[in-house]
Amino acid sequence: MGGKISVVGFGPGSHEHITDRAREAIQESQVIIGYNTYVDLIRDLLTDQEIVRTGMTEEVSRAQKAVDLAAAGKAVAVISSGDAGVYGMAGLVYEVLIERGWHSGDQLQVEVVPGISAIHSCAALLGAPIMHDACTISLSDHLTPWTVIEKRIEAAASADFVIALYNPRSGRRTRQIAETQRILLNYRAAQTPVGLVKSAYRDRQLVVRTTLGEMLNYDIGMLTTVIIGNASTFYHDEVMITPRGYQRKYTLDSEVQRLRPGERLRPENEPWSLNSYAEIQNRSSRDWAAEALERLQNAEMKIIDRPDVSNSTRSSAPQSTICEIAVSPGVANKKFSPSQMLLLATLAGDQGELEYTPAHQLIFRTTTDDAEKIVKELREGGMRVLPVGDVIKLKACDFCDGEKFEGISFAEEIAERLAGQSVEKELRIGFNGCAMACYGAVNEDIGLVFRKGRFDLFLGGKTTGRNAGPGQRVAEGIPAEQMPDLLERIIATYQSQAFPGERFHKFFMRMGQIEGFSYQDKPQTIAADAVCGT
Repeated sequence: MGGKISVVGFGPGSHEHITDRAREAIQESQVIIGYNTYVDLIRDLLTDQEIVRTGMTEEVSRAQKAVDLAAAGKAVAVISSGDAGVYGMAGLVYEVLIERGWHSGDQLQVEVVPGISAIHSCAALLGAPIMHDACTISLSDHLTPWTVIEKRIEAAASADFVIALYNPRSGRRTRQIAETQRILLNYRAAQTPVGLVKSAYRDRQLVVRTTLGEMLNYDIGMLTTVIIGNASTFYHDEVMITPRGYQRKYTLDSEVQRLRPGERLRPENEPWSLNSYAEIQNRSSRDWAAEALERLQNAEMKIIDRPDVSNSTRSSAPQSTICEIAVSPGVANKKFSPSQMLLLATLAGDQGELEYTPAHQLIFRTTTDDAEKIVKELREGGMRVLPVGDVIKLKACDFCDGEKFEGISFAEEIAERLAGQSVEKELRIGFNGCAMACYGAVNEDIGLVFRKGRFDLFLGGKTTGRNAGPGQRVAEGIPAEQMPDLLERIIATYQSQAFPGERFHKFFMRMGQIEGFSYQDKPQTIAADAVCGT
């Protein structure tokens, strides 16, 4: 006997914005499946249901679990914030069902319960910014190629859509929002209204009203929805409004209207409409459509004309892009000189930015036509320059300002061999120059503690989350000269055998053994649920 899956969208999270049907579906279910944060948001609606909670990026396992339980006859609720059919779980549940051979007439039933999506809840807090044509674009390129997202941004910008950006920025995915701003500024004025809404209708709600040119000066993260106005959007006091167009036909400050109801749909009173234009030319809409199709089929691809940029300028001018790199004064050296800081500020310019990170690096961002020149100048200025994102980072101590210098050469050799290499998920190698380990190397993915010409090796540390803790000490007294080669082999195994997006500590646990070092289960600890779901 098949059970039932209810894919429930519960809106922004506040109880007054959860529909009655969503409440009923949750109460009717025997099992609730959801991301940790979502379970916390509806905790007050739960009774004695079985709870299956998972972390971020575990959507597929949630969908598979829901199908397994429903196939066994259970009533299951898969919960999503917002609307379950807008970047939510609804589509994925159907995809997993289809892989299992499910059809809509089968006994296993599926109901998608709609909720208030972020574009609607955030628009309500801002005023009325989506009164005209609007679209949603997710900037997450974990599942969708960035080249596809870029085309969608370009198309929406050129068509003057009001745009709601979902998943605009994360700790490791920072360049996408800056690239989006760059594209939009090719089509819209810098003063275009932009609303930033974080945690709509939740305890930590934050609403910021800014402009397209200034929006990157504010904090934008995964809990933020960015709503970008079109050419007619404006601010009135604190309200963001996109007119529908009533002012073209109506006198909004008078009860007596210029046009009577029967006159408002006449072609002469809608000179902007397709029918009006066709009538003026004594041609039908069908004729115009046929000619447009013929022209499209026969014409060569051309760049859309814009009044402020000529075609000659478009074809000859270099394309500016965002340069985003990690910069540090050295492996052991943690001190930027005044001249280096001046060089960084000069190269970043007024539109660039420098962001400090816990990895003892500055993230350098600016718009440029020649990124290679910037990298060359920074290196000539005595700085280390590395890529950002899912790469290997070496986080070394300062060796007591260089007084404990014995391990520095090994740290520099490891950095030279491994730092900046691409991996499935950002991987940090922590390097401490003595047994005090005051820089916390043992908490990183791979920890190295140098002691009198030898290394203690720690694998599988985790710096954040409810199960954060040091890595396992898998070896003591490894001769220092062997460590660079050993690390290369460990990293090569991770690079070749890790699942997509799999972090090193999970990889070590799954593999059970790397280079002869065995994973051992840690004792379970009791920890309070974190609101952020990490």
